[in-house]
Amino acid sequence: MQRALSYRHRVITDDDVVFIRQLIAAHPASSRRDLSKKLCEAWNWVQANGALRDMVCRGLMLMLHRAGMIELPAVRRVMRNPMVERSQPALVSVDQAPLKVRFSELGPLELRQVRRTSEEALFNSLLKHHHYLGYSQPVGEHLKYLVYAQGRPVACVAWSSAPRHLGSRDRFIGWDKQARLKNIRLLAYNTRFLILPWVSVPHLASHILGRMARMLSADWQRLYAHPIYYLETFIDPQRFRGICYRAANWKVLGLTTGRGKDAPTRQANRSIKEVLGYALVKDFRRRLSDVVA
Repeated sequence: MQRALSYRHRVITDDDVVFIRQLIAAHPASSRRDLSKKLCEAWNWVQANGALRDMVCRGLMLMLHRAGMIELPAVRRVMRNPMVERSQPALVSVDQAPLKVRFSELGPLELRQVRRTSEEALFNSLLKHHHYLGYSQPVGEHLKYLVYAQGRPVACVAWSSAPRHLGSRDRFIGWDKQARLKNIRLLAYNTRFLILPWVSVPHLASHILGRMARMLSADWQRLYAHPIYYLETFIDPQRFRGICYRAANWKVLGLTTGRGKDAPTRQANRSIKEVLGYALVKDFRRRLSDVVA
């Protein structure tokens, strides 16, 4: 019987290892980076938007190399890690005059998706300097929105890939492990929501959440080639009550365990958060539980 390994939920058989050895032997002049791309192409190992999963593939090949199962070529150059060496967002000056009006007096709102645009630096700066958690660069799929009113930014909203394991959410959806692994990409996690501190407009936050729910899936589809069916976020009950989410009809699903993904024991190592969720489609359970390719 063949021995099977697993890397990022992909099963690697003995035949796969033999294929990788043959690929390396057939391209003796190729770098590790080139080999990972060739392997992705051979396996059709791609993201939903068609991009090669070559970074994940390099991690797989490095794991096999360290285990003595394949022999990779020598490292040709040490690549800088942008996630470690990333500089903090610079301060971008904006109009901070107090804006305190009724919602009906605010005027039209414009929600702009600013990732990969010239406005992304402004978004990063506002979170860095005005959100109590600061700014951290998301990993994986993510979108960033600036909300404008009266010609000036009034809010920032950040979305990213959802956590893979979240007990209260998983029980609420009712999906099994196979469905969760396949469909976790169809959820989006609201990592940051900032109404700028000089803005005081009743009902603004819940209105923004309602607008986001109507546009987020289509924006995700354009960038990542798949829709979003469910939204989630965490609330620290020691700091916030999550009133705007409740006003926007988000549902309280339960509490986190406080352990995080890297906890070495079953003891809590961080604050316990409230988990809230919002369904973008009525049949979200059926769609998220579907494991048919």
